[in-house]
Amino acid sequence: MPVLEVKNIRKSFDGAQVLKGISFGLEKGKVLSIIGSSGSGKTTLLRCMNFLEHPEEGQILVNGQLLFDASRPGTLTDAQLRENRLHFGLVFQSFNLFPQYNVLDNCTLAPDLLARDKAKAEGRPFDKAAAHKANVEKAETLLARVGLGAKLKNYPCELSGGQQQRVAIARALALEPDILCFDEPTSALDPELTNEVLRVIKGLKSADTTMVIVTHEMEFARHVSDHVIFMADGVIEEEGDPEQIFTAPKSEKTRSFLAKSLEQV
Repeated sequence: MPVLEVKNIRKSFDGAQVLKGISFGLEKGKVLSIIGSSGSGKTTLLRCMNFLEHPEEGQILVNGQLLFDASRPGTLTDAQLRENRLHFGLVFQSFNLFPQYNVLDNCTLAPDLLARDKAKAEGRPFDKAAAHKANVEKAETLLARVGLGAKLKNYPCELSGGQQQRVAIARALALEPDILCFDEPTSALDPELTNEVLRVIKGLKSADTTMVIVTHEMEFARHVSDHVIFMADGVIEEEGDPEQIFTAPKSEKTRSFLAKSLEQV
């Protein structure tokens, strides 16, 4: 059974249809890359999956559990939406770190709040100190994993863009999501910093992390992905394994996009 199932997602803005019936599945531990030109609907799809946008049609399931069904509007409470989002970790292209908190605090704030809310929901006492200690230990392990074990007390303004993005990755992993999503994680970085972030993401693949990556880095997508989706005009124009998509694309739109992308390298 797929860990993620997206079924017939449709989304419009001001009457313009941006997603026109998107469906796919993703197995646990696999990496899906979504490629396509600007305006093709990639980021909107990712935002719909993370419940930051609400589609007019479609369903989203994680581990067989129906998290969203557009045919039943208004049935999800704010608390249910927050719970649904915990299945996904989202790394933005602009880092979105809290500037007033240091690296370690950026990675423990949400887990601390989650531990408190979970204890309250279960009607049991909340040991704030014990929860925070456990979350600090987890965050230190994750930050060491992304090569930032020596930066725990630094603030975002003291870090390079690549370091900030690696903190954002560790922060997303701290909530132990089923699926880790990246929205153009290197678009705000120069080539040297891009490579350091891509190395971290490649390392996550070896740890069997399930990932959905919206990216314009074609060589990266080719070598790290298990499956590739090419989107154009709000639909999945073509999908398949990286070898098929990058060496023998069937669609003229795919061939044209890849040719232009390679010209820009």
